[in-house]
Amino acid sequence: MARRRAVATVLSAAAALTLSVACGTTSENSGQAQESGGAAAKCGGPDGKYTIGMSQANVAEPYRQRMDDDIRAAAKDVPQFSVDFADAQQDNAKQVSDVENFLTKQIDLLIISPNEATPLTAVVQKAYNKGIPVIVLDRKVDGDAYTTWIGADNVEIGKTAGQYVAEQLLPGGGKVGEIRGLAGATPAKERGDGFREGIKGKNIEIVATSDGDWLREKGQSQADAMFKAHPDIQVLYAHNDPMAEGAYLAAKAAGKEKSMKFIGIDGLPIPSGGLKAVEEGRLSATLIYPTAGKEAVDTAKKILVDCTDVPKTQTLKTQLITIDNAATVYKDANG
Repeated sequence: MARRRAVATVLSAAAALTLSVACGTTSENSGQAQESGGAAAKCGGPDGKYTIGMSQANVAEPYRQRMDDDIRAAAKDVPQFSVDFADAQQDNAKQVSDVENFLTKQIDLLIISPNEATPLTAVVQKAYNKGIPVIVLDRKVDGDAYTTWIGADNVEIGKTAGQYVAEQLLPGGGKVGEIRGLAGATPAKERGDGFREGIKGKNIEIVATSDGDWLREKGQSQADAMFKAHPDIQVLYAHNDPMAEGAYLAAKAAGKEKSMKFIGIDGLPIPSGGLKAVEEGRLSATLIYPTAGKEAVDTAKKILVDCTDVPKTQTLKTQLITIDNAATVYKDANG
């Protein structure tokens, strides 16, 4: 009798293990499920109700506030969605905590625009490995433990900016100052690398580089120091429009704004954005960097409501803005 009970126990355990693997509850099988996008476990179709957590790097940056606004506007058109927003205030530890809080609340999908790549990688992977679809916007994380990334090609944007400088502003060569974004954020590296590719072989020298952390005030203070140390700078290339505007103010305070040219990135269609700065002559050019807010909500709908697959990478189009098209693009963007 004891022997029969022992055999029965072994068989029951084997059956339980088989059932566990079939249901995808082992860590190995969970990893395999995530390789297909991590969406199947969360898709409940059009009759479901879904909570999305949106983890923003820093809404003090106008671009990121616009991203949140675009997500809100798009989500209103999807009755199944409710969106909770968190602002990391450019603090990696806070953003990790924000995502952890979302996981505690058992959100159905995570949208995140990471402050910096490496510090946010582990918590993004944690969410993804729990079977929560993860949409990464603009800035990237390390590795590929996410469902999809949406953004524009920052290397190409930087290259376009460099080519514009080489062909239009300094065709005979010259000296450039660069104000970069936050050092650990992937767009800062990519926009810098692309710019260098665009000016390669054109007798253009980047004589000074400093980090403005995407902020107008820091961009202004960094530019002020840069212009004092390098009074021969002819073009200032900033990794976003607020820092370019800050550099313009620094040049204006030194009486140099008319002898220099300024380029930014973002091209927000708002009164304080890059399109108006170009139209009004403070910036020579900007490049539109889409917020991807609408695209993120559309993708969330495909995952949660439509139960369809989404691509691992979604690259959005950008556009060079100069005085020739700034007014038209602004008008079109605002209806």
